[in-house]
Amino acid sequence: MAVERTLSIIKPDATRRNLTGAINAKFEAAGLRIVAQKRLWLSRAQAEAFYAVHAQRPFYNDLCNFMISGPVVVQVLQGENAVLANRDVMGATNPANAAAGTIRKEFAESIEANSVHGSDSAENAAIEIAFFFSGIEIVG
Repeated sequence: MAVERTLSIIKPDATRRNLTGAINAKFEAAGLRIVAQKRLWLSRAQAEAFYAVHAQRPFYNDLCNFMISGPVVVQVLQGENAVLANRDVMGATNPANAAAGTIRKEFAESIEANSVHGSDSAENAAIEIAFFFSGIEIVG
């Protein structure tokens, strides 16, 4: 098995409810190590650039509006098959379909306010990590 890194974002709905520690505990219990982390408030330009891949999708503007509605915690998770491990811990995008014990089942408010974002592939993880972090900020 390969040690990987993946990007995680704790979204505004979760930071507003002070769930950062509870969510991080789930990552760590799943064997993922937080090797970089920072709290920030995305600008519209940052949100639009980060989600540019979805620019033509009908939910793009709502997603960007939501992501700038409050602070987020961006972090790099590291571990065996980190991309898949993180996606398993997060649960399905729609919390109604998420498995019991997952972050989205326990904490999400809706399909949009679903508490966390995670990279969907190792390739996208590298791009997303580089969007928020320089190499010197990642300590693993």
